[in-house]
Amino acid sequence: MTSLPPLRARPDVSEFLLTRRSRPAKTLTGPAPDRAALEPILTAALRVPDHGKLEPWRLVVLSGAALGRLADLTARMGAARDLDPGKVVKAEAMFRDAPLMVAVVAAPQPSEKVPEVEQTLSAGAVCLGLLNAAQAAGWGANWLTGWMATDRDWLDAGLSLAPAAWVAGFIVIGTETVAPPDRPRPDPARLTEWRDA
Repeated sequence: MTSLPPLRARPDVSEFLLTRRSRPAKTLTGPAPDRAALEPILTAALRVPDHGKLEPWRLVVLSGAALGRLADLTARMGAARDLDPGKVVKAEAMFRDAPLMVAVVAAPQPSEKVPEVEQTLSAGAVCLGLLNAAQAAGWGANWLTGWMATDRDWLDAGLSLAPAAWVAGFIVIGTETVAPPDRPRPDPARLTEWRDA
């Protein structure tokens, strides 16, 4: 095992984190990263807190015909569930229009030491890690979910997931067509308590 380098200030990384903003999926297009470009992004995304080293997440990279198949499935199942037609069209387009998508699957593991909520939070950290790693590599990225992320029938038919697994995020990755304006950000002073006793 190799030793990590000592910590040092990284103003460039701090600036990146202070200015990061998701790129709306509808503004992303091809090209998307190929496998060689995507693998280091996935590797970085998996460097998250993981109490007990349970690895309670999996990644499913979706492109091409797989995205078309999931778009069709979403349209069929949404209509069969009598969901709002506008909601179904939007959910279908999420897959059909994506240049590339990574489904971050929350796959909680049995553990007496690590509660499921901690494992769920770790899966969420993978989603944010994937967003940040993709954007640090120059790709636009957006974290989406929708009713499909937890619909058992959709998860079985679409991704063949284990019964306890679900999707923490569908991360769309592609080429940015337009830089979005920033949006209002939370005020740390309003949301933070400082306690020293």
